[in-house]
Amino acid sequence: MVRKSVISSNLKSVGYDSFQMVLEIEFLEGSVYQYYGAPQSVYASLMSASSHGMYFHADIRNNYRYSQVG
Repeated sequence: MVRKSVISSNLKSVGYDSFQMVLEIEFLEGSVYQYYGAPQSVYASLMSASSHGMYFHADIRNNYRYSQVG
């Protein structure tokens, strides 16, 4: 999955697969997680948020099933 770099104190890059509805987030410390069932609107909101980390913690972290992939 292709990820786009973001400016954040916590996140390094974000990608999205609209066919499978999978949001992929790479953190600054190097781990990569995929969040399943996230709609495109969540990806768009994350990418346009003034604070990517705050949006992640408030709206993604505990709301979607996930697994570490890297």
